[in-house]
This record gives sequence, structure tokens and C-alpha cells, in this order.
Amino acid sequence: MMSYNRILLKLSGEALLGERQYGIDPVRISQYAREIKSVIKEGLEVAVVIGGGNIFRGVSAASNGMDRVQADYMGMLATVINGLALQSALEEFEVQTRLQTAIKIEAVAEPYIKRKAVRHLEKKRVVIFGGGTGNPFFTTDSAAVLRAIEINADVILKGTRVDGIYDSDPEKNKNAIKFDSISFENVLDKNLKIMDSTAFTLSQENNLPIIVFNMNKPGNLLKLVKGDKIGTTVN
Repeated sequence: MMSYNRILLKLSGEALLGERQYGIDPVRISQYAREIKSVIKEGLEVAVVIGGGNIFRGVSAASNGMDRVQADYMGMLATVINGLALQSALEEFEVQTRLQTAIKIEAVAEPYIKRKAVRHLEKKRVVIFGGGTGNPFFTTDSAAVLRAIEINADVILKGTRVDGIYDSDPEKNKNAIKFDSISFENVLDKNLKIMDSTAFTLSQENNLPIIVFNMNKPGNLLKLVKGDKIGTTVN
């Protein structure tokens, strides 16, 4: 029995780096496609929002003197490149996939239309949302929350390389304590960085739970949607 009917999976661009310094690791993206296929086979509806940090980060470029708006648009295009790569990887596993973008690039993707996206999901196609929100100054985390609310997703699953939320960085502090679940208020009180505050507040106001989990561990995604206690739930 599945715990959810419709999920939104948020993947960071950096996650696609795998063992590389830059770009897309074909082994990693193929692994992600396999994980997504495993939950589609169970009848789940899956939407995906992907970051662009493996190719270009608007914020970093802006801090080095580039115009922030221009830099953010470049970041949005990076997410479309990642979306195309994930679409290809999924289609190699014979998973029907549609890429919708917040900025129109009609040669390679559909424009984002909420009703169309929902129809694809109902037909058990994976829908990848590229281009962030289509607006500068908003992160792909904000895009993920926004899209999840629009399509009435049950939950946001934030796939990372750590297995949940800790009271300090587990990669730097081996005594960091993991939370199994935590409230939105507690996350803000403890100043834990899960998402940027815009995205986080939007999720909180719309009662949309977030689960942070390790996407790099094979089988984790399927276990999670089947109700296993994996990662950290924020609600």
C-alpha cells in the first residue's frame, strides 16, 4: 500500500554531478531514472523539479559582478538542460516523460500549463518542471514548492546526499544528531537550512509536508513512498 498518490521530487543540480566536478554524470542520472521508474511501476504519480547548480548558479555569478537578473535566467536554462538529460534517461527505461518549462522553449519542451501537467500525471507520465518559476530571484526550491501546491502533490521529497535533517552539518560534525521528524516552527527556530526561507514559508503556509532523504541510496525512494521511516519529515 502506497503512502502517497502524487509526489513532487526535488533534485539539486549538484546531485547530478556524481563523481564529476562539472556537468552531468551519466551513471548518477541513470540511477535516478531507475529509482523513479520503480515508483511509477507501483502506480504513483511523479513530478520532478531539478536545480541547475551543476552547470550554472545565478547567485554565485551575481556575487562575482554579473547582473543578477541575467545570471538567474542563465540558471533557469541550466535547469532545462538537466531536465532534458533526465527525460532522456527516463525514456531509456521506457518511462513516458514530459518536460514543461516556465520560460517558453517550444522546440524542446512544452510550456508549463497546470491542467496539462495534471493530465500527464493522471496518465502516469513523469512530468519534469524546468526553468524554475520563470522569475529571477526565486530558487528552484521555491519552484518545487510552488509546483507541488499547484498540482496538489501530497508531499515534497527532497532528494539529497545526506539521509535527513541534522542539528548541524553531518559531513563536518560526526556527532550531529538526526531528526526523524520536526515541525516547521522548530526548523525556523533552530535556523536549519533545508530550503531558502521563501520556499520554506510557502510550504508551511500551504501545509505541504517536506521529506528530506538520501536519494543516492538505491531503493530509498521506493521504501519512502511505501511508508518506511526514511529521512526526516517536516510538517
